[in-house]
Amino acid sequence: MLNYVLMNSFPSHSGRRLAEARGGGELLKIMIEKKCQKILRRYYKENGSVVSILQDIQEVFGYIPEETVFWFSKRLNIPASNFYGVVTFYAQFYLKPRGKNIITACCGTACHVKGSEAMINRIRADLAVAEGEDTTHDGKFTVENVACVGACSIAPVLIVNKKVYGNMSSDKASIKLKEFEKSKSR
Repeated sequence: MLNYVLMNSFPSHSGRRLAEARGGGELLKIMIEKKCQKILRRYYKENGSVVSILQDIQEVFGYIPEETVFWFSKRLNIPASNFYGVVTFYAQFYLKPRGKNIITACCGTACHVKGSEAMINRIRADLAVAEGEDTTHDGKFTVENVACVGACSIAPVLIVNKKVYGNMSSDKASIKLKEFEKSKSR
């Protein structure tokens, strides 16, 4: 598996591969070094900001691996806490690998009143997402909650890979999820 990981690049949303390779020791360090050097060369020329560097890291790895934060911190003489401050402030950054498919559930007032919490719990149960986790063990799905998606007139709202589904219920969400899994297995 490690050879497969090292031979392939890390396009967006494929951070799982890096997570799987963590046991690779020296080879993993070499791979991270090579990818980070490429990003670093760009910012030596352009004087990029921490946000831009983090965006590039996430584009390459699919999330922000801890090793990359310390790598850039050391080479740019910027405290790792500055990187983590930005990562934890902006919702666009992820510190853990995300699933191939992203399920976003609205938890705004209208959605909440119309049963979004029960719907989210049902989805998590159907996918067997572990307590305290957002992503399934196989890396196929990430379930996330957002404060509001601005579609209150069709509450509760569920978004699967950027496609919006309105007037959902726990049962409708479960059926939609099964249909989605079936279509992806073809």
